[in-house]
Amino acid sequence: MKKNEETISFSANKKWLAIPVDMRKQLERNVFCSYCLDVVQIENYVVKESPPGIALEGTCKKCGKGVARFIE
Repeated sequence: MKKNEETISFSANKKWLAIPVDMRKQLERNVFCSYCLDVVQIENYVVKESPPGIALEGTCKKCGKGVARFIE
């Protein structure tokens, strides 16, 4: 099963890297944190498959709690 997870991560990362750099930076800075109740920047994130697109799962730059950004 681990091999399948690596394949999924590779596929999600490929989709993420297909997005232009400036748009990726905008997406990283436009994540809602339910603890801060504000739009924040995501840090230390991983890119995962999430129908119908991909998800960034990481931490809030302000408070350090978990946040996610879904991208179609």
